[in-house]
Amino acid sequence: MKTFVFRSVFFVLALSFVALLKAEDLGAVRGRMDQRLAQVDALKAQGAVGENNRGFLEVRGAGGDAGAVVAAENKDREIVYAALAQKTGSSSDKVGRARARQIAQHSRSGVWVQDEAGNWKK
Repeated sequence: MKTFVFRSVFFVLALSFVALLKAEDLGAVRGRMDQRLAQVDALKAQGAVGENNRGFLEVRGAGGDAGAVVAAENKDREIVYAALAQKTGSSSDKVGRARARQIAQHSRSGVWVQDEAGNWKK
């Protein structure tokens, strides 16, 4: 009986720790994305990157360190989309595509966006 209680308490504590770790990870992701936002916006304004129809950035032209910024941003977006998918019972792909529609609707004029059919436009 003592073993069962100990294991149960340990299991609950482990789950709590995992939930806390995930919350901290998402906080760190949010921080990185916030720090990168000015770079992302500048690259979009230059036409060096665009928003694809899956909710990720794509390199569209020359832009210095665009590749590194895009890779870092997309990695963090993947984490966010996976967390939202798990929370809502959806898939990461559906979350990303829904986010892509939001981004396209609120993008500044002159920014590359990809429509649902895969066509790029400004």
